[in-house]
Amino acid sequence: MRWIKLIFFATLLIPFASGCAGCGAVAGAGEECDRELEEPCEDSEFGLVCMADTDGEDRCLHPVGGSCDPDEDPQTCAPHTSCDARDGDHFCLLDESAVCDPDEDHCGDGTVCAETESGDHRCHAPVLVQGVVFDAETLDLIAGAHVIAFDEERSALSDVAISDENGEYQLNIPAIRDEDGEPVQQFFTLRASAQDYQTFPSGLREAQPIDASRGEQVDGPYIIDTSQTDVALIELPSGDRGHPAIHGRVDIAGGLGGVLVVAEPQGVDPEAEPEPVGISAVSALDGSFTIFNVPADDYDVRGFIADYQIDPEAVTVADEDVDDVILRRSEEGLRDVTGDLQIVRTEGQTSVILMVASTFDETTVRGEVPAGLRAPRTGEPDVTGAWTIEGVPAGRYVVMAGFENDDLVRSPDEGIAGTDIVQIEVPSGEGEFNAGDSFKVTEALETFSPGRDAPEGLSERPTLSWGPIANAEHYDIVVFDAFGNLVFEELGFAHQPGVSAFELDYTGPFEEGMYYQFRAVSWRMGSPTSTTEVLRGVFYHE
Repeated sequence: MRWIKLIFFATLLIPFASGCAGCGAVAGAGEECDRELEEPCEDSEFGLVCMADTDGEDRCLHPVGGSCDPDEDPQTCAPHTSCDARDGDHFCLLDESAVCDPDEDHCGDGTVCAETESGDHRCHAPVLVQGVVFDAETLDLIAGAHVIAFDEERSALSDVAISDENGEYQLNIPAIRDEDGEPVQQFFTLRASAQDYQTFPSGLREAQPIDASRGEQVDGPYIIDTSQTDVALIELPSGDRGHPAIHGRVDIAGGLGGVLVVAEPQGVDPEAEPEPVGISAVSALDGSFTIFNVPADDYDVRGFIADYQIDPEAVTVADEDVDDVILRRSEEGLRDVTGDLQIVRTEGQTSVILMVASTFDETTVRGEVPAGLRAPRTGEPDVTGAWTIEGVPAGRYVVMAGFENDDLVRSPDEGIAGTDIVQIEVPSGEGEFNAGDSFKVTEALETFSPGRDAPEGLSERPTLSWGPIANAEHYDIVVFDAFGNLVFEELGFAHQPGVSAFELDYTGPFEEGMYYQFRAVSWRMGSPTSTTEVLRGVFYHE
Protein backbone atom coordinates (compact mmCIF):
# COMPACT_ATOMS: atom_id res chain seq x y z
CA MET A 1 0.00 0.00 0.00
CA ARG A 2 2.90 2.36 0.81
CA TRP A 3 4.27 1.94 -2.76
CA ILE A 4 0.90 2.74 -4.28
CA LYS A 5 0.71 6.00 -2.30
CA LEU A 6 4.22 7.01 -3.42
CA ILE A 7 3.37 6.41 -7.11
CA PHE A 8 0.16 8.46 -6.81
CA PHE A 9 2.02 11.34 -5.13
CA ALA A 10 4.73 11.34 -7.82
CA THR A 11 2.11 11.50 -10.55
CA LEU A 12 0.66 14.66 -9.04
CA LEU A 13 4.09 16.30 -9.07
CA ILE A 14 4.83 15.70 -12.81
CA PRO A 15 3.21 18.93 -14.17
CA PHE A 16 5.09 21.05 -11.64
CA ALA A 17 8.39 19.33 -12.20
CA SER A 18 8.19 20.03 -15.97
CA GLY A 19 7.66 23.80 -15.50
CA CYS A 20 4.72 23.79 -17.99
CA ALA A 21 2.07 26.13 -16.58
CA GLY A 22 -0.60 25.09 -19.09
CA CYS A 23 0.13 21.43 -19.83
CA GLY A 24 -2.87 19.31 -18.96
CA ALA A 25 -4.87 22.40 -18.00
CA VAL A 26 -6.54 25.39 -19.60
CA ALA A 27 -3.93 28.13 -20.16
CA GLY A 28 -4.27 31.91 -20.17
CA ALA A 29 -3.06 34.54 -22.63
CA GLY A 30 0.62 34.07 -23.44
CA GLU A 31 0.96 30.89 -21.38
CA GLU A 32 2.22 27.58 -22.71
CA CYS A 33 -0.61 25.34 -23.83
CA ASP A 34 -1.35 21.72 -24.61
CA ARG A 35 -2.77 21.14 -28.10
CA GLU A 36 -3.97 17.70 -27.03
CA LEU A 37 -6.69 19.30 -24.93
CA GLU A 38 -10.10 19.91 -26.44
CA GLU A 39 -10.03 23.51 -25.14
CA PRO A 40 -6.38 24.33 -24.38
CA CYS A 41 -6.85 28.11 -23.92
CA GLU A 42 -9.12 29.95 -21.52
CA ASP A 43 -12.20 31.65 -22.88
CA SER A 44 -11.96 35.43 -23.30
CA GLU A 45 -13.69 38.23 -25.16
CA PHE A 46 -10.71 38.38 -27.51
CA GLY A 47 -10.35 34.69 -28.30
CA LEU A 48 -7.15 32.68 -27.90
CA VAL A 49 -5.65 29.89 -29.99
CA CYS A 50 -2.95 27.42 -29.01
CA MET A 51 -0.23 27.98 -31.63
CA ALA A 52 3.54 28.10 -32.03
CA ASP A 53 5.26 31.37 -31.13
CA THR A 54 8.41 32.71 -32.83
CA ASP A 55 10.51 30.27 -30.77
CA GLY A 56 8.39 27.31 -31.76
CA GLU A 57 6.75 26.98 -28.33
CA ASP A 58 2.98 26.41 -28.15
CA ARG A 59 1.27 29.32 -26.41
CA CYS A 60 -2.22 30.79 -26.15
CA LEU A 61 -2.14 33.71 -28.59
CA HIS A 62 -4.60 35.89 -30.47
CA PRO A 63 -4.84 34.61 -34.10
CA VAL A 64 -4.22 36.67 -37.26
CA GLY A 65 -7.21 38.94 -37.67
CA GLY A 66 -8.47 38.22 -34.17
CA SER A 67 -9.45 40.86 -31.64
CA CYS A 68 -6.82 42.04 -29.19
CA ASP A 69 -6.31 44.41 -26.26
CA PRO A 70 -3.87 47.27 -27.02
CA ASP A 71 -3.21 47.70 -23.28
CA GLU A 72 -2.14 44.08 -22.83
CA ASP A 73 1.50 43.87 -21.79
CA PRO A 74 3.23 41.94 -23.11
CA GLN A 75 1.24 41.64 -26.34
CA THR A 76 0.03 38.13 -27.16
CA CYS A 77 -0.73 38.41 -30.88
CA ALA A 78 0.28 35.62 -33.26
CA PRO A 79 3.83 35.74 -34.67
CA HIS A 80 4.49 38.47 -37.28
CA THR A 81 1.42 40.42 -36.21
CA SER A 82 0.76 43.50 -34.07
CA CYS A 83 -2.30 44.81 -32.24
CA ASP A 84 -3.47 47.60 -34.57
CA ALA A 85 -6.58 49.78 -34.68
CA ARG A 86 -9.11 49.32 -37.48
CA ASP A 87 -12.70 50.62 -37.71
CA GLY A 88 -12.69 51.61 -34.03
CA ASP A 89 -11.53 48.21 -32.75
CA HIS A 90 -8.15 46.50 -32.39
CA PHE A 91 -7.02 43.38 -34.23
CA CYS A 92 -3.87 41.32 -34.61
CA LEU A 93 -2.81 42.44 -38.09
CA LEU A 94 0.18 41.26 -40.12
CA ASP A 95 3.44 43.18 -40.03
CA GLU A 96 5.04 44.52 -43.21
CA SER A 97 6.61 41.77 -45.39
CA ALA A 98 4.68 39.03 -43.55
CA VAL A 99 3.13 36.28 -45.67
CA CYS A 100 -0.58 36.97 -46.23
CA ASP A 101 -3.70 35.51 -47.80
CA PRO A 102 -5.07 37.70 -50.68
CA ASP A 103 -8.61 36.54 -49.85
CA GLU A 104 -8.39 37.95 -46.31
CA ASP A 105 -7.85 41.58 -45.32
CA HIS A 106 -5.38 41.01 -42.49
CA CYS A 107 -2.42 43.20 -43.48
CA GLY A 108 -1.57 45.97 -41.03
CA ASP A 109 -2.32 49.64 -41.46
CA GLY A 110 -0.62 51.14 -44.52
CA THR A 111 0.03 47.82 -46.28
CA VAL A 112 -1.80 45.55 -48.71
CA CYS A 113 -1.51 41.87 -49.56
CA ALA A 114 0.57 41.97 -52.75
CA GLU A 115 1.68 39.19 -55.09
CA THR A 116 5.44 38.66 -55.32
CA GLU A 117 7.66 37.41 -58.14
CA SER A 118 8.17 34.17 -56.20
CA GLY A 119 4.41 33.48 -56.33
CA ASP A 120 3.47 34.03 -52.69
CA HIS A 121 1.76 37.09 -51.19
CA ARG A 122 3.20 39.48 -48.63
CA CYS A 123 2.12 42.69 -46.88
CA HIS A 124 3.72 45.67 -48.63
CA ALA A 125 3.03 49.35 -49.10
CA PRO A 126 0.25 49.92 -51.69
CA VAL A 127 0.76 51.31 -55.20
CA LEU A 128 -1.59 54.25 -55.66
CA VAL A 129 -2.42 55.87 -58.99
CA GLN A 130 -3.71 59.39 -58.66
CA GLY A 131 -4.50 62.27 -60.97
CA VAL A 132 -7.20 64.64 -62.12
CA VAL A 133 -9.93 64.44 -64.75
CA PHE A 134 -10.46 67.67 -66.68
CA ASP A 135 -12.11 69.19 -69.74
CA ALA A 136 -9.67 68.99 -72.68
CA GLU A 137 -10.73 72.38 -74.05
CA THR A 138 -11.51 74.55 -71.02
CA LEU A 139 -9.25 72.72 -68.53
CA ASP A 140 -12.18 72.77 -66.07
CA LEU A 141 -12.00 69.97 -63.49
CA ILE A 142 -14.64 67.25 -63.86
CA ALA A 143 -16.37 65.83 -60.78
CA GLY A 144 -18.16 62.50 -60.84
CA ALA A 145 -15.98 60.92 -63.54
CA HIS A 146 -15.46 57.15 -63.29
CA VAL A 147 -11.84 55.96 -63.64
CA ILE A 148 -10.71 52.34 -63.75
CA ALA A 149 -7.39 50.61 -64.52
CA PHE A 150 -6.92 47.64 -66.88
CA ASP A 151 -4.10 45.14 -67.18
CA GLU A 152 -2.44 44.24 -70.47
CA GLU A 153 -5.23 41.76 -71.25
CA ARG A 154 -7.85 44.55 -70.93
CA SER A 155 -9.17 42.96 -67.73
CA ALA A 156 -10.17 45.14 -64.77
CA LEU A 157 -7.19 45.67 -62.48
CA SER A 158 -8.81 48.01 -59.98
CA ASP A 159 -12.14 49.14 -58.63
CA VAL A 160 -13.75 52.26 -60.06
CA ALA A 161 -12.66 55.56 -58.53
CA ILE A 162 -15.01 58.55 -58.79
CA SER A 163 -13.39 61.97 -59.12
CA ASP A 164 -14.22 64.47 -56.38
CA GLU A 165 -15.24 68.13 -56.69
CA ASN A 166 -11.62 68.97 -57.58
CA GLY A 167 -11.55 66.37 -60.33
CA GLU A 168 -9.13 64.25 -58.27
CA TYR A 169 -9.20 60.46 -58.09
CA GLN A 170 -7.07 57.69 -56.60
CA LEU A 171 -6.81 54.00 -57.53
CA ASN A 172 -5.13 51.12 -55.69
CA ILE A 173 -3.21 48.97 -58.20
CA PRO A 174 -2.35 45.36 -57.21
CA ALA A 175 1.26 45.50 -58.46
CA ILE A 176 3.60 42.49 -58.34
CA ARG A 177 6.64 42.99 -56.05
CA ASP A 178 10.25 41.87 -55.92
CA GLU A 179 11.85 40.34 -52.80
CA ASP A 180 12.27 43.82 -51.29
CA GLY A 181 8.64 44.80 -51.83
CA GLU A 182 9.42 47.13 -54.76
CA PRO A 183 6.91 47.09 -57.66
CA VAL A 184 8.37 45.35 -60.72
CA GLN A 185 7.78 46.46 -64.30
CA GLN A 186 4.24 45.79 -65.42
CA PHE A 187 1.90 47.90 -67.52
CA PHE A 188 -1.66 49.07 -67.13
CA THR A 189 -3.96 51.56 -68.84
CA LEU A 190 -6.75 53.85 -67.67
CA ARG A 191 -10.32 54.28 -68.83
CA ALA A 192 -12.43 57.30 -67.82
CA SER A 193 -16.04 58.24 -68.51
CA ALA A 194 -18.32 61.04 -67.35
CA GLN A 195 -21.67 62.64 -68.00
CA ASP A 196 -21.67 64.69 -71.26
CA TYR A 197 -18.14 63.61 -72.24
CA GLN A 198 -16.67 61.18 -74.75
CA THR A 199 -15.25 58.12 -73.01
CA PHE A 200 -11.48 57.78 -72.89
CA PRO A 201 -10.15 55.82 -74.69
CA SER A 202 -12.43 55.97 -77.73
CA GLY A 203 -12.51 57.56 -81.14
CA LEU A 204 -8.94 58.42 -82.09
CA ARG A 205 -7.68 58.26 -78.55
CA GLU A 206 -5.91 55.16 -77.32
CA ALA A 207 -4.76 54.70 -73.73
CA GLN A 208 -0.98 54.70 -73.36
CA PRO A 209 0.59 52.02 -71.11
CA ILE A 210 1.72 53.15 -67.65
CA ASP A 211 4.54 51.32 -65.86
CA ALA A 212 3.64 50.38 -62.28
CA SER A 213 7.33 50.25 -61.31
CA ARG A 214 7.65 54.02 -61.86
CA GLY A 215 5.88 54.86 -58.62
CA GLU A 216 7.76 56.92 -56.02
CA GLN A 217 7.45 55.94 -52.37
CA VAL A 218 6.07 58.87 -50.39
CA ASP A 219 5.41 58.41 -46.65
CA GLY A 220 4.54 54.75 -47.11
CA PRO A 221 2.70 54.10 -50.40
CA TYR A 222 4.17 54.15 -53.88
CA ILE A 223 2.57 57.05 -55.77
CA ILE A 224 2.15 57.22 -59.56
CA ASP A 225 1.14 60.77 -60.41
CA THR A 226 2.24 61.84 -63.90
CA SER A 227 0.86 63.48 -67.01
CA GLN A 228 -0.35 60.01 -68.06
CA THR A 229 -2.56 59.74 -64.98
CA ASP A 230 -4.21 63.12 -65.64
CA VAL A 231 -7.11 62.37 -67.99
CA ALA A 232 -8.49 64.94 -70.42
CA LEU A 233 -12.04 64.29 -71.61
CA ILE A 234 -13.57 65.82 -74.74
CA GLU A 235 -17.05 67.26 -74.32
CA LEU A 236 -19.73 65.73 -76.53
CA PRO A 237 -21.45 67.84 -79.19
CA SER A 238 -24.34 69.83 -77.70
CA GLY A 239 -26.97 67.53 -79.21
CA ASP A 240 -25.49 64.49 -77.44
CA ARG A 241 -25.46 65.95 -73.92
CA GLY A 242 -27.98 65.73 -71.11
CA HIS A 243 -28.88 62.07 -71.56
CA PRO A 244 -29.41 59.73 -68.57
CA ALA A 245 -27.25 56.78 -67.52
CA ILE A 246 -27.75 53.05 -66.99
CA HIS A 247 -26.45 51.66 -63.68
CA GLY A 248 -26.15 47.96 -62.96
CA ARG A 249 -24.04 45.01 -61.95
CA VAL A 250 -22.64 41.85 -63.52
CA ASP A 251 -23.83 39.31 -60.96
CA ILE A 252 -21.41 36.46 -61.66
CA ALA A 253 -19.07 34.85 -59.10
CA GLY A 254 -19.95 37.50 -56.56
CA GLY A 255 -19.39 40.29 -59.08
CA LEU A 256 -17.35 40.01 -62.29
CA GLY A 257 -14.98 42.83 -63.21
CA GLY A 258 -13.66 43.74 -66.63
CA VAL A 259 -16.85 42.94 -68.54
CA LEU A 260 -17.51 45.20 -71.53
CA VAL A 261 -21.16 46.18 -71.07
CA VAL A 262 -22.88 47.58 -74.17
CA ALA A 263 -26.32 49.12 -74.49
CA GLU A 264 -27.46 48.27 -78.04
CA PRO A 265 -30.65 49.86 -79.44
CA GLN A 266 -33.24 47.21 -80.21
CA GLY A 267 -34.14 46.66 -83.85
CA VAL A 268 -30.97 48.28 -85.24
CA ASP A 269 -28.68 46.35 -87.58
CA PRO A 270 -25.12 47.53 -86.81
CA GLU A 271 -23.91 46.12 -90.13
CA ALA A 272 -26.17 48.56 -91.97
CA GLU A 273 -25.35 51.54 -89.75
CA PRO A 274 -22.52 53.88 -90.85
CA GLU A 275 -22.08 55.11 -87.27
CA PRO A 276 -21.61 53.14 -84.03
CA VAL A 277 -24.86 52.70 -82.10
CA GLY A 278 -23.69 50.80 -79.02
CA ILE A 279 -22.85 52.75 -75.86
CA SER A 280 -20.44 51.06 -73.50
CA ALA A 281 -18.92 50.81 -70.04
CA VAL A 282 -16.66 48.32 -68.25
CA SER A 283 -17.57 46.68 -64.93
CA ALA A 284 -15.51 47.27 -61.79
CA LEU A 285 -14.10 44.44 -59.66
CA ASP A 286 -17.41 44.09 -57.84
CA GLY A 287 -19.27 43.86 -61.15
CA SER A 288 -20.85 47.33 -60.95
CA PHE A 289 -21.06 49.48 -64.09
CA THR A 290 -22.42 52.83 -65.29
CA ILE A 291 -23.15 53.57 -68.94
CA PHE A 292 -23.24 57.35 -69.36
CA ASN A 293 -24.95 59.43 -72.07
CA VAL A 294 -27.70 57.03 -73.19
CA PRO A 295 -30.41 58.62 -75.39
CA ALA A 296 -34.05 57.65 -74.81
CA ASP A 297 -34.76 54.33 -76.54
CA ASP A 298 -35.27 50.61 -75.95
CA TYR A 299 -32.00 48.75 -75.44
CA ASP A 300 -30.55 45.31 -74.95
CA VAL A 301 -27.78 45.58 -72.37
CA ARG A 302 -25.16 42.93 -73.20
CA GLY A 303 -22.00 41.78 -71.46
CA PHE A 304 -18.88 40.68 -73.38
CA ILE A 305 -15.77 39.00 -71.97
CA ALA A 306 -13.81 35.89 -72.92
CA ASP A 307 -14.89 32.61 -71.28
CA TYR A 308 -18.30 33.88 -70.08
CA GLN A 309 -21.69 33.79 -71.78
CA ILE A 310 -23.94 36.48 -70.31
CA ASP A 311 -27.68 36.84 -70.78
CA PRO A 312 -28.73 40.26 -72.15
CA GLU A 313 -31.21 42.42 -70.25
CA ALA A 314 -33.83 44.58 -71.97
CA VAL A 315 -34.25 48.12 -70.63
CA THR A 316 -36.16 51.24 -71.61
CA VAL A 317 -34.44 54.60 -71.17
CA ALA A 318 -36.63 57.71 -70.94
CA ASP A 319 -35.80 60.93 -69.07
CA GLU A 320 -34.16 59.55 -65.94
CA ASP A 321 -31.35 57.16 -65.03
CA VAL A 322 -32.10 53.45 -65.12
CA ASP A 323 -30.92 51.63 -61.99
CA ASP A 324 -30.40 48.04 -60.83
CA VAL A 325 -29.83 46.36 -64.20
CA ILE A 326 -28.52 42.88 -63.34
CA LEU A 327 -26.59 40.77 -65.86
CA ARG A 328 -26.28 37.05 -65.10
CA ARG A 329 -24.39 34.12 -66.55
CA SER A 330 -26.08 32.17 -69.32
CA GLU A 331 -26.25 28.40 -69.54
CA GLU A 332 -25.38 28.59 -73.25
CA GLY A 333 -21.92 27.49 -74.37
CA LEU A 334 -19.03 29.42 -75.89
CA ARG A 335 -17.37 29.24 -79.29
CA ASP A 336 -13.77 29.10 -80.47
CA VAL A 337 -13.61 31.48 -83.42
CA THR A 338 -11.09 30.46 -86.08
CA GLY A 339 -9.87 32.04 -89.27
CA ASP A 340 -6.96 32.66 -91.56
CA LEU A 341 -5.07 35.68 -92.86
CA GLN A 342 -2.44 36.30 -95.50
CA ILE A 343 0.47 38.70 -95.09
CA VAL A 344 1.15 40.02 -98.61
CA ARG A 345 4.08 41.95 -100.09
CA THR A 346 6.01 41.79 -96.81
CA GLU A 347 6.82 39.61 -93.80
CA GLY A 348 5.92 39.93 -90.14
CA GLN A 349 3.63 38.84 -87.35
CA THR A 350 0.40 40.39 -86.21
CA SER A 351 -2.55 39.84 -83.87
CA VAL A 352 -6.28 39.42 -84.45
CA ILE A 353 -8.97 41.00 -82.28
CA LEU A 354 -12.76 40.97 -82.14
CA MET A 355 -14.48 44.35 -81.77
CA VAL A 356 -18.15 44.52 -80.78
CA ALA A 357 -19.82 45.51 -84.04
CA SER A 358 -22.30 47.94 -82.49
CA THR A 359 -19.36 50.03 -81.19
CA PHE A 360 -17.35 49.95 -84.43
CA ASP A 361 -16.83 53.14 -86.43
CA GLU A 362 -15.65 52.64 -90.00
CA THR A 363 -14.32 56.19 -90.17
CA THR A 364 -11.96 55.92 -87.24
CA VAL A 365 -11.61 52.13 -87.76
CA ARG A 366 -12.09 51.56 -84.06
CA GLY A 367 -14.42 49.73 -81.74
CA GLU A 368 -14.53 48.23 -78.26
CA VAL A 369 -12.56 45.00 -77.71
CA PRO A 370 -13.77 42.76 -74.85
CA ALA A 371 -11.13 41.38 -72.50
CA GLY A 372 -9.54 38.20 -73.83
CA LEU A 373 -10.89 38.34 -77.41
CA ARG A 374 -7.47 38.45 -79.05
CA ALA A 375 -5.15 36.00 -80.78
CA PRO A 376 -2.80 35.49 -79.10
CA ARG A 377 -4.68 36.23 -75.89
CA THR A 378 -1.55 37.74 -74.31
CA GLY A 379 1.96 38.65 -75.34
CA GLU A 380 3.55 39.86 -78.54
CA PRO A 381 1.76 39.41 -81.90
CA ASP A 382 2.54 36.00 -83.40
CA VAL A 383 -0.10 35.39 -86.09
CA THR A 384 1.18 34.69 -89.61
CA GLY A 385 -1.74 32.65 -91.00
CA ALA A 386 -4.27 30.54 -89.09
CA TRP A 387 -5.59 31.97 -85.82
CA THR A 388 -8.00 31.01 -83.02
CA ILE A 389 -9.73 33.09 -80.36
CA GLU A 390 -11.10 30.84 -77.62
CA GLY A 391 -14.10 31.29 -75.35
CA VAL A 392 -16.03 33.79 -77.48
CA PRO A 393 -19.55 34.71 -76.28
CA ALA A 394 -22.41 35.09 -78.74
CA GLY A 395 -22.65 38.40 -80.57
CA ARG A 396 -21.83 40.36 -83.69
CA TYR A 397 -18.16 41.28 -84.11
CA VAL A 398 -15.77 43.01 -86.48
CA VAL A 399 -12.60 40.99 -87.04
CA MET A 400 -9.50 43.18 -87.16
CA ALA A 401 -5.84 42.33 -87.76
CA GLY A 402 -2.79 44.57 -87.75
CA PHE A 403 -4.42 46.87 -85.20
CA GLU A 404 -1.29 47.18 -83.08
CA ASN A 405 1.85 49.12 -83.98
CA ASP A 406 3.42 46.12 -85.70
CA ASP A 407 4.16 47.81 -89.09
CA LEU A 408 1.25 45.92 -90.67
CA VAL A 409 -2.24 47.04 -91.72
CA ARG A 410 -5.33 45.49 -93.24
CA SER A 411 -4.89 45.68 -97.01
CA PRO A 412 -7.16 48.40 -98.45
CA ASP A 413 -6.85 47.15 -102.05
CA GLU A 414 -10.45 46.73 -103.17
CA GLY A 415 -9.29 45.18 -106.44
CA ILE A 416 -8.31 41.91 -104.74
CA ALA A 417 -10.26 39.48 -102.59
CA GLY A 418 -9.98 39.42 -98.82
CA THR A 419 -9.77 43.16 -98.20
CA ASP A 420 -13.29 43.94 -96.97
CA ILE A 421 -13.90 44.61 -93.28
CA VAL A 422 -14.93 41.23 -91.89
CA GLN A 423 -18.09 41.21 -89.74
CA ILE A 424 -19.33 37.98 -88.18
CA GLU A 425 -22.32 36.83 -86.13
CA VAL A 426 -21.15 34.30 -83.52
CA PRO A 427 -24.00 32.08 -82.27
CA SER A 428 -24.18 30.65 -78.78
CA GLY A 429 -23.33 26.98 -78.31
CA GLU A 430 -20.15 24.96 -78.22
CA GLY A 431 -17.54 24.08 -80.83
CA GLU A 432 -15.67 26.03 -83.48
CA PHE A 433 -17.00 28.93 -85.52
CA ASN A 434 -15.09 29.84 -88.68
CA ALA A 435 -14.87 33.51 -89.56
CA GLY A 436 -15.03 32.71 -93.28
CA ASP A 437 -12.79 33.83 -96.10
CA SER A 438 -9.17 34.71 -95.41
CA PHE A 439 -8.30 38.40 -95.33
CA LYS A 440 -5.11 40.17 -96.26
CA VAL A 441 -2.60 42.17 -94.24
CA THR A 442 0.17 44.21 -95.80
CA GLU A 443 3.08 46.52 -95.04
CA ALA A 444 2.07 49.85 -93.52
CA LEU A 445 3.20 53.25 -94.75
CA GLU A 446 5.61 54.69 -92.22
CA THR A 447 4.37 57.56 -90.05
CA PHE A 448 7.12 60.08 -89.32
CA SER A 449 5.30 63.01 -87.70
CA PRO A 450 3.29 63.98 -85.84
CA GLY A 451 2.42 61.05 -83.57
CA ARG A 452 5.06 58.58 -84.70
CA ASP A 453 5.04 56.60 -81.44
CA ALA A 454 2.26 58.15 -79.35
CA PRO A 455 -0.24 61.04 -79.46
CA GLU A 456 1.77 64.24 -79.76
CA GLY A 457 0.91 67.57 -78.16
CA LEU A 458 1.62 70.60 -80.36
CA SER A 459 1.39 74.36 -79.99
CA GLU A 460 0.89 75.03 -83.71
CA ARG A 461 -0.36 73.24 -86.79
CA PRO A 462 2.02 70.47 -87.82
CA THR A 463 3.70 69.46 -91.03
CA LEU A 464 2.42 65.98 -91.86
CA SER A 465 5.17 63.54 -92.84
CA TRP A 466 4.99 59.93 -94.02
CA GLY A 467 7.13 57.38 -95.84
CA PRO A 468 6.89 56.09 -99.41
CA ILE A 469 6.01 52.64 -100.63
CA ALA A 470 7.19 50.92 -103.79
CA ASN A 471 5.17 51.38 -107.01
CA ALA A 472 2.85 54.03 -105.55
CA GLU A 473 1.51 56.60 -108.03
CA HIS A 474 0.06 59.08 -105.55
CA TYR A 475 -1.17 59.48 -101.95
CA ASP A 476 -4.39 60.72 -100.39
CA ILE A 477 -3.96 62.54 -97.09
CA VAL A 478 -6.91 62.96 -94.72
CA VAL A 479 -7.30 64.28 -91.17
CA PHE A 480 -10.17 63.37 -88.81
CA ASP A 481 -11.06 64.83 -85.44
CA ALA A 482 -11.84 62.77 -82.33
CA PHE A 483 -15.52 62.44 -83.31
CA GLY A 484 -14.64 61.01 -86.73
CA ASN A 485 -15.36 64.18 -88.69
CA LEU A 486 -13.26 64.74 -91.82
CA VAL A 487 -11.59 68.12 -91.27
CA PHE A 488 -8.85 68.15 -93.92
CA GLU A 489 -7.90 66.34 -97.11
CA GLU A 490 -5.31 66.55 -99.83
CA LEU A 491 -6.00 64.08 -102.63
CA GLY A 492 -3.65 63.03 -105.39
CA PHE A 493 -0.36 64.01 -103.71
CA ALA A 494 2.18 62.84 -106.34
CA HIS A 495 4.68 60.11 -105.56
CA GLN A 496 8.28 61.12 -106.23
CA PRO A 497 10.92 58.39 -106.73
CA GLY A 498 13.90 58.60 -104.43
CA VAL A 499 12.12 60.66 -101.74
CA SER A 500 12.46 59.08 -98.29
CA ALA A 501 9.84 61.21 -96.53
CA PHE A 502 6.93 63.21 -97.95
CA GLU A 503 5.71 66.39 -96.26
CA LEU A 504 2.47 68.37 -96.31
CA ASP A 505 1.48 71.40 -94.24
CA TYR A 506 -1.73 70.88 -92.29
CA THR A 507 -4.08 73.88 -92.66
CA GLY A 508 -7.25 72.45 -91.10
CA PRO A 509 -8.92 73.15 -87.72
CA PHE A 510 -6.69 73.14 -84.65
CA GLU A 511 -8.88 73.62 -81.58
CA GLU A 512 -7.61 73.45 -78.02
CA GLY A 513 -8.28 70.09 -76.39
CA MET A 514 -9.32 68.39 -79.65
CA TYR A 515 -7.50 65.31 -80.94
CA TYR A 516 -6.76 64.72 -84.62
CA GLN A 517 -5.30 61.93 -86.71
CA PHE A 518 -3.73 62.14 -90.13
CA ARG A 519 -3.67 59.17 -92.46
CA ALA A 520 -1.88 58.60 -95.72
CA VAL A 521 -3.21 56.14 -98.32
CA SER A 522 -1.09 55.01 -101.27
CA TRP A 523 -2.72 54.41 -104.68
CA ARG A 524 -1.73 52.52 -107.83
CA MET A 525 -3.80 51.91 -110.96
CA GLY A 526 -6.98 53.20 -109.36
CA SER A 527 -6.78 51.08 -106.18
CA PRO A 528 -5.41 51.80 -102.70
CA THR A 529 -2.43 49.65 -101.81
CA SER A 530 -1.54 50.56 -98.23
CA THR A 531 -2.14 53.03 -95.39
CA THR A 532 -0.40 54.41 -92.34
CA GLU A 533 -1.10 52.45 -89.15
CA VAL A 534 -4.43 53.10 -87.46
CA LEU A 535 -2.88 53.92 -84.07
CA ARG A 536 -0.25 56.40 -85.31
CA GLY A 537 -0.44 59.98 -86.57
CA VAL A 538 -2.50 61.30 -83.62
CA PHE A 539 -1.88 64.90 -82.46
CA TYR A 540 -3.62 67.50 -80.33
CA HIS A 541 -3.48 71.18 -79.41
CA GLU A 542 -1.80 71.58 -76.03
